Amino acid sequence: MGQSFFNAHLKKHAMPFGSIDDFGPLIETYKDKKIVMIGESSHGTHEFYEWRARISKELIEKHGFNFIAVEGDWPACHQVHQRIQNRSKENPLRTLSHFSRWPTWMWGNLEMADVIKWLSEWNDQGHSVGFHGLDVYSLYESIEQVKKSVENKKPQILEVVKEFYSCFDPYLHNEKAYARSLFQYPEGCAEEVSSALEEILKSNIQNDEAFFDAVQNAKIIRNAEKYYRTMITGEDSWNVRDHHMMETLERLMEFYGSEARAIVWAHNTHIGDYRATDMLLANQINIGGLARERFGEKNVALIGFSTYAGSVIAGAAWDGKMEIMKVPEGAPGSLEYYLHSATNFIGAKQFYIEMKKVKDVEIFNDFIGHRAIGVVYHPTYESRGNYVPTIAAKRYDALIFIDKTSALSPLEIYFDRDKIPETYPFGAHM
Repeated sequence: MGQSFFNAHLKKHAMPFGSIDDFGPLIETYKDKKIVMIGESSHGTHEFYEWRARISKELIEKHGFNFIAVEGDWPACHQVHQRIQNRSKENPLRTLSHFSRWPTWMWGNLEMADVIKWLSEWNDQGHSVGFHGLDVYSLYESIEQVKKSVENKKPQILEVVKEFYSCFDPYLHNEKAYARSLFQYPEGCAEEVSSALEEILKSNIQNDEAFFDAVQNAKIIRNAEKYYRTMITGEDSWNVRDHHMMETLERLMEFYGSEARAIVWAHNTHIGDYRATDMLLANQINIGGLARERFGEKNVALIGFSTYAGSVIAGAAWDGKMEIMKVPEGAPGSLEYYLHSATNFIGAKQFYIEMKKVKDVEIFNDFIGHRAIGVVYHPTYESRGNYVPTIAAKRYDALIFIDKTSALSPLEIYFDRDKIPETYPFGAHM
């Protein structure tokens, strides 16, 4: 089957869009799902953030979705949660300054400021939509949050908890220093973090949101320590991270109740089913595939994003300065190449495709390169490492294609060089 067959099927099934109303059929299909995951093929593209937010707004305001969970640190996202619950009145730009881990632009951007504004306004009308972080990196921030929570809720165990976490004191809030120490002291603080979590769980603190936050931070500390350990030992830290994301999502679904429905924002490499990529050969998993396995495919929708060319915010090196970089035209033979080639035939430069409607199209059902831009990016060498072999019809339930995209609008936020960068060490691909 060649390009002409592909074009004919896309002309029939591709849905051009210019407004949120054009997504009506897609939203109608997924409005009753327990979980809708919405991806992105980069962390620095304006259109991905814009349309992801618009779709989420429809799901929240018209179909009762309860919370958004994102590929971000729990403590910083909790500041957003507090702000949109109107427990804080700080300026949204100030709220976003809490995202001080490189790359700060991932959540510290004007597009996210707009998200905070509309969620705050929605909750101000009597709703209680949440915003939460799924990621695993926030070791020291989570330690401080646990101490505060325990002091407020169960002060009699504070000294015990502080003693367990004092294992990290010699590294002076420097995550990188702790990770390096594992070469010399491989036992690290693994036993202490497990003991602290156990102490909190058995403390009989009232099971409310504050307790949930304390336990979540204690779990992050345990899993962050494990993540840094696997980075040093050469084990698969990717799986530690995505298992933590899945554990967090499950806890949130339980906390919000039996009728809870969630929206997840993360890179395509996290939300697109791992079983339809070469991740399977590397024994790697991701939250999209795990969610289908855990909740059932009929209860989960996976929506990917793709672009052919344009510009993006990224860095040339870890902890490097953010730059507006050119996104080269999609590599010949890639999924992006075929989608771009069909645009004139379809008569639209942006459209979405429900994969169940193109299950007979070979290009969507064979392994084919699918672009994945990371926070560390080298456009010149993109073809060597930024295309994930993908069976698109099995990886996603729907794919949104925008032929030409633009860089998002980052804020100038100081980042802490003692923190392990977000997405490290996989940022060249996601």
